[in-house]
Amino acid sequence: MSDTNTNKRARSFGLARSFIEGWALLGGVVLLAVVAMNVISVIGTALWVPVAGDFEMTQVGLAVAVFAFLPYCQLTRSNVTADIFTAKLSQRWVAGLTFVAALVAFAFSLLLAWRMFYGMLDQKDYEYTTIVLRFPHWIAYIPILFSLFLLSIAALITSSETLSEIRKANTNG
Repeated sequence: MSDTNTNKRARSFGLARSFIEGWALLGGVVLLAVVAMNVISVIGTALWVPVAGDFEMTQVGLAVAVFAFLPYCQLTRSNVTADIFTAKLSQRWVAGLTFVAALVAFAFSLLLAWRMFYGMLDQKDYEYTTIVLRFPHWIAYIPILFSLFLLSIAALITSSETLSEIRKANTNG
């Protein structure tokens, strides 16, 4: 591969990394908003002024936040691993297993995005809403689908990086 192609790929990966990190930070903001709402709700309930629909927005907010963190976890290789099984394996084997895991994450993100897209359409067609606030369910699917798109990109980045590690391990011995 030429240096020009390598530089273009590195810039693209850098831009994607920055965007994924920003998306995770936005997920953190959503999580902080959920926490703040719950604190206000608890204080309000103690003062006989409860926050209507707080549990509904907690469910929606947590779902959005968790999905926003998935691409970052993939990108930083922070997903749960079974190190007990790989502790005695060579660097080449660990890199190979990491590569396979990245491909599985990529396939899973596409499968989940595909099914959740149709789930969103069903939620919209049937006009499902939360009970108290009447918040349309389908709206929460939009950031979740975007998170799954970013997860697929993160999985491609990690698979590419891991493939480079495998090549390096093969040339070193």
